[in-house]
Amino acid sequence: MTPYAGPLLTHQSATTLRAALAAGAAHWDGSLDLGRSSGRALLDDGGWTWRGRHYPWPEALKERTLYWWDGDGYAPVSRYSGQLIKLVPTEWGVPTFEIDGIKMLPTVKESPLDDARRKVALIQPGGKAVLDTCGGLGYFAACALDAGAARIQSFERNGDVLWLRWLNPWSPDPETSGGRLALTHADVLQALGNQPDASFDAALHDPPRFGIAGELYSLAFYRQLARVLRRGGRLFHYTGAPNRLSAGRNLPREVVRRLETAGFKAEPALDGVLAIRR
Repeated sequence: MTPYAGPLLTHQSATTLRAALAAGAAHWDGSLDLGRSSGRALLDDGGWTWRGRHYPWPEALKERTLYWWDGDGYAPVSRYSGQLIKLVPTEWGVPTFEIDGIKMLPTVKESPLDDARRKVALIQPGGKAVLDTCGGLGYFAACALDAGAARIQSFERNGDVLWLRWLNPWSPDPETSGGRLALTHADVLQALGNQPDASFDAALHDPPRFGIAGELYSLAFYRQLARVLRRGGRLFHYTGAPNRLSAGRNLPREVVRRLETAGFKAEPALDGVLAIRR
């Protein structure tokens, strides 16, 4: 499906457009796709024109909320189907997302895309076949593509997250990847069993937090990862801050132990664990 190409408005960007009109400007130059590109919006009393299409002025927009044009009006980039899933603007331009108010990506010190880039570098993806277990917004995949990965197989089980990807201009588009990125709507727990032995050179594992997806931290799952990785294959496993104790548990330490039992040599790295298939 062709990614959404319309505007993404925030409270700040809408206010800026209005201020330009109030100051007597006939146009405004800037970004209306979260910093992905720059362009010119033509302003008039009835609204504004961007990329050849006219849009009416929005009503009051909420802070920390992104809005897209759904064909009839400005709608929040959020969905509720048992969980509230929401694309959230950041000061870096590149958005994060939340599930029931819990932020899924680090954004305090740097862009979530820059954060992903540092982690992806640990698996040295250039020229490799890469498994991306929990695709999310696709930032791991985007960085692996930029670093020269030969092939990326990404899985994402949540259809609402895939909808966020469709709207997010910073998410990579498989259709324009030259066949290097395959994105499959599937639960990696089941899908991994269909992958041949030793079919990947490296893997990126960024699961939801342990409390809601403990099966993705299990020895059984790690054995599946070991099966599909070639010997010497590198794995980065996000766990959260390496030195953070939660409820008396040291999750990174537990992950290291299980990975080593499953056939890896593992050690803490950044806010997760780096492991090498033995």
